[in-house]
Amino acid sequence: MLVQDILVKKGTVIYQIDPNATVYEAISEMYEKDVSALLVIRDNHLKGIISDKDYRNKVVLKGRTSRETLVSDIMTSSLVTVNSRESLETCMQIMTEKKIRHLPVIDEGKLSGIISIGDIVKAIIDHQKIEINDLKSYISGSYPG
Repeated sequence: MLVQDILVKKGTVIYQIDPNATVYEAISEMYEKDVSALLVIRDNHLKGIISDKDYRNKVVLKGRTSRETLVSDIMTSSLVTVNSRESLETCMQIMTEKKIRHLPVIDEGKLSGIISIGDIVKAIIDHQKIEINDLKSYISGSYPG
């Protein structure tokens, strides 16, 4: 299974925020969209990512205020990205090693989407369900030949 398989099902909608927005605006946007991270984009260029983890570690635990802190002050700017032809196994390995939960997808220099660890787990579970059903059909003799 590949990243593109997830993007086909999930879609390529990218939730984003400007680096000059406040963290409060970012957290509000995450809440509204029911996501745990936003890509930070300025002038159509990917600048970083901000997640609920960044908020917890760099605002709450540091005693900052979300209404006065800018996204650019706490975003992660050293991004790890993948392309849509990357295997889900490789993505899981990257996420585990780097201790990250989101991977922007870049194809030919262009942002094509973002995947999360949750997206990967869901795709693997869905794939396993199909394989199990196929095996059950094969064993019972009802598998199309």
